[in-house]
Amino acid sequence: MKKITLLFSFFIIIISCGLKQTRNFLSSGNYDQAIDNAISNLRTNKDKKSKQDYVYLIEEAFAKAKERDLNAINLLVKDANPAKLEKMYNTYLQLNQRQEKIKPILPLKLLREGRNAIFPFENYNDQIIDSKNALAAYLYANAKKLMITSDKMNFRQAFDDLEYLNQINPNYKNVLQLMDEAKFKGLDFVWVYTKNETNMIIPVRLQNDLLDFSTLGINDRWTVYHSSKQKGTNYDYGMIINFRQIFISPEQIKEREFAKERIIKDGFKKLIDANGKEVVDEKGKVVLVDNLRTVTASIYEFRQFKSCQITAKIDYTNLRNNQLLKTFPLTSEYVFENIYATYQGDRRASDDNYFSYFDRTSVQFPDSEQMVYDTGEDLKAKLKGIISQNRFRN
Repeated sequence: MKKITLLFSFFIIIISCGLKQTRNFLSSGNYDQAIDNAISNLRTNKDKKSKQDYVYLIEEAFAKAKERDLNAINLLVKDANPAKLEKMYNTYLQLNQRQEKIKPILPLKLLREGRNAIFPFENYNDQIIDSKNALAAYLYANAKKLMITSDKMNFRQAFDDLEYLNQINPNYKNVLQLMDEAKFKGLDFVWVYTKNETNMIIPVRLQNDLLDFSTLGINDRWTVYHSSKQKGTNYDYGMIINFRQIFISPEQIKEREFAKERIIKDGFKKLIDANGKEVVDEKGKVVLVDNLRTVTASIYEFRQFKSCQITAKIDYTNLRNNQLLKTFPLTSEYVFENIYATYQGDRRASDDNYFSYFDRTSVQFPDSEQMVYDTGEDLKAKLKGIISQNRFRN
């Protein structure tokens, strides 16, 4: 009985919280949120007495939301500003969508008054179509006006307007053709190339990798990077990868010798008591225990080491006026390291995670070109980070 009482109390608390939240939405003017809350609670058992408050709330919220939207539309009509046609179209859509959300849960009974809740629905189809057509005509005319200019930002705005127009009214006139034109003329083209200011030869494959933007994935909605100039393309910006310094360390082999000692388990032995007698269990069997012994080893470790560091800088330039826009420092390092070891004694004396070194041997050091190329993998990742975080236009 106590459990039933607790569950009932919990249920009452949930209902009270839901009602309070819905009332708060209503009183703060968030009518559609209040409607959504009420609908969520009225989808099941809508005629229960405990749900009556939600019915009153949704009736009031619908009336106030409708009144507010219609007043907003009247004001937009009087204003007669074509730039606000989108607002009018979306408001008509909102009026219609609100009705469609409520229809599935109708009728809603008001038990105390012996009537159904009142929702004065309207048919907004004509208004939706008219406002959509007016908006489409405005967007089309405005986009064409923007495309008369030579400003790339205007072409981008035109593309956005045409894209939206194609969403609400697909295949309107020659919108798809205009979108292609606006897209192309709104693009920034960036020419990317390298400069070698070091005293070393930069591997060709490293330069090719750095300039392979298909693997970097850095082209964005309005920026295209080219590693070689294409005929007929007017480039807006340049990005120069300046190699300033390349340092490659000498090949090093460091040796060290150290001793290890460890207690290990080496089979079993009979348990002997203080009197030198074998210990037996309750069944008369001799008790066996781990046979522990100390093992030692002399370990000879060899460490092959070679490193390469590349220092560079990235220059952003405006090719239309040859001005330097930004400069970013870039440093990358690659370390080649190989550790191997031999031993005298019992290898089990070493740490378990050290055993793998005993299975290795000396390897050939990579040459300088390979070291520079391997450093370039890190360089490429950092270059991508710089480009991704620092666009030519904000």
